[in-house]
Amino acid sequence: MEKINIFSSTFRTPDNREIIVPNGSIYSGVITNYSARGTRRIDLVFSISYDDDIRKARSVIESVLAAEPRLLADPAPFIGVADLAAHSVDLHVRPWVNTSDYFATMCDLREKVKLAFDDNGLTIPYPQMDIHPSQPA
Repeated sequence: MEKINIFSSTFRTPDNREIIVPNGSIYSGVITNYSARGTRRIDLVFSISYDDDIRKARSVIESVLAAEPRLLADPAPFIGVADLAAHSVDLHVRPWVNTSDYFATMCDLREKVKLAFDDNGLTIPYPQMDIHPSQPA
């Protein structure tokens, strides 16, 4: 929040954009303040193939999390099977960090888990479509 005027309020975004919002929108809308608390949960989803071992994937993710010094021990990170999707088993990973570390840690964890999956033979599937050409009649 930069300033409040009679008819509008001015906000500064993390990427330094200035946003002017009519006060009527503020009073009647929902405002999410991501920096109000000192800690924040990172919500990640990692998909593995149905051919991969869920226990191995969980172990690999746990190792990556254990090596990340910016993660908070309390509350403890959560790892669980979120969905048995059409093309993958989706694992939710939910560690906590200090709010100031949120974005960099989230990006780093995605990269580190992907590299660890590669190193451990775990695959991230993607939807495939088989096309069978028909014979002309």
